[in-house]
Amino acid sequence: MAKGENQKLKLFYLAKILQEKTDEEHSLTRQEIQDELQKNGVSAERKSLYDDLRELDKFGIEVVGEQEGREYRYKVVSRLFELAELKLLVDAIQSSKFITEKKSRELIKKLESMVSEHQAKTLRRQVFVQGRIKTMNESIYYSVDTIHSAIAENRQIRFQYYAWNIKKETELRHGGKFYNVSPLGLSWDDENYYLVAFDGEADKVKHFRVDKMLRISMTDEKREGASDLKSLNMADYAKINFGMFGGEETAVTIEFDNRLVGVLIDRFGKDISIRPVDKEHSRTTVHAAISSQFFGWLCGLGDGVKITGPEHVVEEMREFTLKLAALYGGK
Repeated sequence: MAKGENQKLKLFYLAKILQEKTDEEHSLTRQEIQDELQKNGVSAERKSLYDDLRELDKFGIEVVGEQEGREYRYKVVSRLFELAELKLLVDAIQSSKFITEKKSRELIKKLESMVSEHQAKTLRRQVFVQGRIKTMNESIYYSVDTIHSAIAENRQIRFQYYAWNIKKETELRHGGKFYNVSPLGLSWDDENYYLVAFDGEADKVKHFRVDKMLRISMTDEKREGASDLKSLNMADYAKINFGMFGGEETAVTIEFDNRLVGVLIDRFGKDISIRPVDKEHSRTTVHAAISSQFFGWLCGLGDGVKITGPEHVVEEMREFTLKLAALYGGK
């Protein structure tokens, strides 16, 4: 058999063909494999093909041969990611508002390349990106990378920040002035990416929606806020700040209906201390940044929860609910 012009790439083409066209439920016969190789200008005799399949197995591509009737069929049965794992990643990409529709499709297409063409169809059927509310800032994908690089290199960043007006137009905050901050970490909260950073000018920790940050770049200045860098735990920060609305961190005591214990554990974690009040109610103390978002979250739980301390937080909650009642004609 004449050697094809791509003969030196034989093993690469063989791996590509098996990974793209076979899986646990789909296989190829020896002749079908030879035909696919021929399409790529590669010839393969029977004996050499068997040797190549063994070489692939040594390389880490697990190929199984099973006899069906008078012939053997071959398939790849092990991959870096299982199909179920890739479906989870696809779902995460679809549900992420901070990833644009265009970038979502690009990422999902890349994930499809990690399974056979048959399995890729099952991933494709799960794609319902069009029509979802996705961010309109395409640069966020690269902004996140710049922020991570700045943290790794212990550098400050600068950027402009925008907000929407009632005309549905974007307006730069602070008249277009660049913010200069020391990035501490990134938090994914309420389907949005947030930068948590130390603002040296204001001498405090702030957070910013990454999709509303423009023209991000690293500076030559080292990061400030050494104490914040050492003490900040991003997981704890996300639990404390509801909807990433800042506020004074306070230990708040809450009495709640026992049926809501799961809601509190989901929000604050299993480490919270729970003490019984009576057969149907319990009490816990949690740390939270006091803000309208925190009060709104509590209101969403209805009359099953009640703040009992400290007194100044109880009073703020009372004022919050009175203002809401006034909006609807309450007293």
